[in-house]
Amino acid sequence: MLLGSGELGKEFVIAVKRLGQYVIAVDSYNDAPAQQIADEREVINMLDGVELDRIVAKHKPDIIIPEIEAIRTERFYDYEKQNIQVVPSARAADFTMNRKAIRDLAAKELGLKTAKYEYANSLDELIAAIKVVGIPCVVKPLMSSSGKGQSVIKTDDSASLITSIQKAWEYAQAGKRGDYTEVIAEAFVKFNSEITLLTVTQKNGTTLFCPPIGHRQERGDYQESWQPADIHADYLKEAQAMAEKITKALTGAGIWGVEFFLADDGVYFSELSSRPHDTGMVTLAGTQNFSEFELHARAVLGLPIPEITLERIGASAVILADKEGIAPSYAGMERAMAYKQSDLRIFGKPVTRPYRRMAVALAYDKVGSNVDVVKQRAIEIAGMVKVSPSP
Repeated sequence: MLLGSGELGKEFVIAVKRLGQYVIAVDSYNDAPAQQIADEREVINMLDGVELDRIVAKHKPDIIIPEIEAIRTERFYDYEKQNIQVVPSARAADFTMNRKAIRDLAAKELGLKTAKYEYANSLDELIAAIKVVGIPCVVKPLMSSSGKGQSVIKTDDSASLITSIQKAWEYAQAGKRGDYTEVIAEAFVKFNSEITLLTVTQKNGTTLFCPPIGHRQERGDYQESWQPADIHADYLKEAQAMAEKITKALTGAGIWGVEFFLADDGVYFSELSSRPHDTGMVTLAGTQNFSEFELHARAVLGLPIPEITLERIGASAVILADKEGIAPSYAGMERAMAYKQSDLRIFGKPVTRPYRRMAVALAYDKVGSNVDVVKQRAIEIAGMVKVSPSP
């Protein structure tokens, strides 16, 4: 049972269907991408624990795989008691769906290097928190996805600071998922780059790492990703050690997207997701011997992953909608797909809205080629495609 049926879930369903699995895809709206190819579907509010219990009792799944944040995750512990495998584990899913739980685990319990941070549950508390962490800082809802509700406060001018903080609070509340009103204020790390380190934990206790993935963000959401990212060997070793430490503490088998800032003074742990990561869509360009979705499928099912190898370099660039509508069409696909060493993935989302991710462009070349050139090709291909919804 897949809880959340977006584009990442769709690629995962493709991977597990190739391994003979029967899939029930659940989402809050009908005809979500993964539902289009699953064996069965359910449409519920996953923040409703009673509804969640109902469909679990109805379908009696062997495995439950969360794909989004807006789920009543505390129910997972009871499902594990019913001998249902929760991916990666009930503890991991519950912790990683909430920035407070995962940040406290990383910084306070495991001693990982993170940005200075404070929590706030009201506008007044946020004002006080920002006085502690300093400016510039980032304000995020404790539960959100794809950068929703995230803003940066840069001004230290006292006249406009309170207004900026108030706007950040309101934006966080508008962009949150679920009923968590609390936010986190983080000191802004002066980083040189960001990476995602896809980390695979297996039922046999072995941990594997994918080649690091670089990415660029706007509005808190990724715009391009590329693999491999340029990172000093010492920094990579440091990131791998931190990723292994936190995934082992959370327990379970599956793929994790562990995000890091690379700064002059070392590696900072940023965030973690216990499922395939959006920046990892670059692996759909054949950069690895197994895509992140195939790795997740094998790890979840307890099937062996002998090794993860870099097969070619690659890049991905998102294709966004710019207006609200339904039943979108995609102009420019012929020109986009005329590029050599490239591909497209149209997600099949039935509804558009501004900045909604609707598709991704992929580009690749042989190992040792110029990653920047491949990245630019992916950006050009993405720019060829225009999302045109019906009014």
